[in-house]
Amino acid sequence: MSVAVTGGSGVVGRAVVRHLVDAGEEVWALARSSGASNTLSGLGARVVAGDLFDADAVARLMKGRRRVFHIAGVNEICSRDPQRMWQVNVEGSKRVVEAGIRAGVERLVHTSSATTIGESQGAVGTETSLHRGEFLSEYERSKTVAERLVLDRTDEIDVVSVNPSSVQGPGRSTGTGAIFLAIARGDLPFLVDTTISLVDIDDCARGHLLAADKGQSGERYLLSGPVVTIRQAVAAIQRKMGQRRSPWFLRPDVLSALAPLVDALFNLGGKQSPLCAESARVLLHGHRYDGSRATRELSLGYTTLEETLDRTLEWFDAEGLLP
Repeated sequence: MSVAVTGGSGVVGRAVVRHLVDAGEEVWALARSSGASNTLSGLGARVVAGDLFDADAVARLMKGRRRVFHIAGVNEICSRDPQRMWQVNVEGSKRVVEAGIRAGVERLVHTSSATTIGESQGAVGTETSLHRGEFLSEYERSKTVAERLVLDRTDEIDVVSVNPSSVQGPGRSTGTGAIFLAIARGDLPFLVDTTISLVDIDDCARGHLLAADKGQSGERYLLSGPVVTIRQAVAAIQRKMGQRRSPWFLRPDVLSALAPLVDALFNLGGKQSPLCAESARVLLHGHRYDGSRATRELSLGYTTLEETLDRTLEWFDAEGLLP
């Protein structure tokens, strides 16, 4: 089978491409840079040069493909260019769907995000949760609008949405992966306790392939395994690293007060801030997701937290990221 992939050189995209190639699929992937092209070629994919806004390149990518995995997107909190994120996540998704309709692809698997669930604070989010009606971040807003836009076209194209929670594992050192790396390095002087839901990167990739094979058209599937607190994650990493000194845990009101100050200081230096009003809201809200629908309907199993941490720390070490 010949399949198309957007965003194949990203963290999730690389894992999906690898699993597709291992399954014997002929993979065609969009690459917007020479670096991305080299990465994708190295994984065994055939490359189409261009980006989501190159109509000819996207048309070439789709031509003759049975399935499309639309993974490309911008995932940023405290973004200095939210308009770019909106263009890629929303306008880019619209262009991919329309190109898929024109090309007559059989199925589009759309990589959304668990943040689109929009569950109330303290609630366990599921695919049927009522959205709280407000957004914690511009990233959440853009992914929610993109998902609704894509699923609204199911009368024209067969679409399934996958909604990963926080993706962790080998290859991930950004986002919450950067927090885990900093904990392993002993570089974080303070943290705030919150609840996070995780999915191992290989489980996430398998979820994409299973959704393509078994997912119900027009439906979405949370890909989410262990639910842990930051304190639990810190304790687990410290046990594995043989560390004794723990970071300070800030009170929520202190974090909220610090956020605008840290953001302003980083903006003065022209750098991306690690803390702002958005990230404070996301951290203090926390997320508990139930990924059991993917287990029931797609037969997706989940890796334990211990195994994911072991693999992640081994990768950090192999990449020279640990002291």
